[in-house]
Amino acid sequence: MAGTDEFKIQLLETFAALITAAFGLVAALAWNEAIKQAVAAVFGTEDDLAGLTVYAVIVTILAVIMTLLIARSLGKAKKALKEKSE
Repeated sequence: MAGTDEFKIQLLETFAALITAAFGLVAALAWNEAIKQAVAAVFGTEDDLAGLTVYAVIVTILAVIMTLLIARSLGKAKKALKEKSE
């Protein structure tokens, strides 16, 4: 049974990596125009250096938060599987 649990953990890790990458791409595409327009409304144009910097910071913060949430969920799932196998 230990081999099965190790496989499940590897499977979860792989899915977590794929989901994180996919989420990053989808989120970036979905939020791209909305954030650009919001920054343009505040700073006058999205081509302004300050506006682009704010945009980059917002996107980075969102990516970090979501990655941490996914990693935390993966950690809990791995812990539960390990406890189950013991």
